[in-house]
Amino acid sequence: MPTYVAPPGWPREVRPPDAPDWEATAANWLLDLCPPDYRRYSGLRRHVVVLARFAVLHVESQQAAVRRGLSQARADLREVADEAVVEAAVQTFQLEDARLLGVRRAVGLVEEALRGRRYTARL
Repeated sequence: MPTYVAPPGWPREVRPPDAPDWEATAANWLLDLCPPDYRRYSGLRRHVVVLARFAVLHVESQQAAVRRGLSQARADLREVADEAVVEAAVQTFQLEDARLLGVRRAVGLVEEALRGRRYTARL
């Protein structure tokens, strides 16, 4: 029976490379990360590696937006919210930044696998 290997950071929702239907699980997961309108484009569903590139760029744009929000939160919100609310907003931006870092790694791993990279088990 073949052993399929996924590296650390691989998304749970996606089967390891070369496992049965792994590309279908990758496409579904990638579409879940992207704006809903991306589902309308049949070319993205037919060419999963292209979809992966779109997803990478989308996640990177989210990261940029979160980092911009984090850098501007205190100045932008101090006149409309009290200090506790502003600090909660800053903490939310920090949590989202950390989450997106993991998502970006996972999307990158899936893209690399769709481009042909394979992983080996390490002891």
